Amino acid sequence: MSRVADPPGLARSLQTADFDYQLPSELIAQTPLPRRDESRLLVLDRGSGTIHHSTFKSLANWLEAGDLFVANNSRVIPARLHGFRVGTGGAVEILLLRRSQDGKWSALARPAKRLKRGERVEFAPRSATTEPLSAVVEDNLGGGELLLRFSELADERFGAYGELPIPPYIRTVPEDPTRYQTVYAAVPGSAAAPTAGMHFTPDLIRDLRQRGFGWAEVTLHVGLDTFRPVTSESIDDHHIHQEWCEVPVAAAEAIAACRRRGSRIIAVGTTVARTLETLGENWRGDDPVGFSGLTGTFIVPGHRWKLVDVLLTNFHLPRSTLLMLVSALAGREAILEAYAEAIRHRYRFYSFGDAMLIR
Repeated sequence: MSRVADPPGLARSLQTADFDYQLPSELIAQTPLPRRDESRLLVLDRGSGTIHHSTFKSLANWLEAGDLFVANNSRVIPARLHGFRVGTGGAVEILLLRRSQDGKWSALARPAKRLKRGERVEFAPRSATTEPLSAVVEDNLGGGELLLRFSELADERFGAYGELPIPPYIRTVPEDPTRYQTVYAAVPGSAAAPTAGMHFTPDLIRDLRQRGFGWAEVTLHVGLDTFRPVTSESIDDHHIHQEWCEVPVAAAEAIAACRRRGSRIIAVGTTVARTLETLGENWRGDDPVGFSGLTGTFIVPGHRWKLVDVLLTNFHLPRSTLLMLVSALAGREAILEAYAEAIRHRYRFYSFGDAMLIR
């Protein structure tokens, strides 16, 4: 049965439970495939609700030359740090989320309630030849979140202390840490990978360009809402945290050119969708300008899309803001039907899983 997108205004009546589904645990991908572009691709036509099964290598067959891919070039930092409280010796685990302009870091901590303002935490390096790293708790924001100030030049040295923040549903760290990065990752700052882009290889990107597709890059550093489930009953009561993003002028100009020629803008992942829709709030096609700053855009069914025409994404967790975002583009019922179809066909889910194209 086909489904069309949910009508504008529906978001007011939706509950978090409306975005739930049951996933067999064995379908959670634990390791990446040998080749990035060997993943499967579920194609959902949002006008009719029709579903097709394909492969990521065949991506171009479902799109048209002239369409513009917009990708997130954020790079995952070694954001998970293990340390101890100076004075008590109690163990502390820190997950860095976002660096502010004044050099402070917001972070999730375990345990967080015991950490008081002014307390110092020290992190041991992986090498005995490196000095320990320390941070002072500037504020305890509640809900497990801290504001930390690290010692001078700490940002340049996190690699000697931290580890990649692999999601908790993945039980083993990949032997090759670059597999939890996109091949075009360039700007350090994310606490999780923008996983939709992890299917691309340099050869595939080159082939797409040769076949007439455009390619532009923006930056959004993935932060807190990737890790926090929606706990409110109504999605209207959920407060989405801000994430830093940037659209260079060159990307804005490529988007304007794409729209002028009547082609489609393909957001590679939900992070790009949020970035482009933030840009679209003040968009002028006759004067395309970039921007940089924080976005708190929360995209749910009823959202009026401004710049995104097509979305390339992975399969998302139940009751998550990301599942709500894809439902805003294709319609909640169509998405849940597509997810049920993916489960029936044994697709691989989440970060190392297969891909979905909503066109």
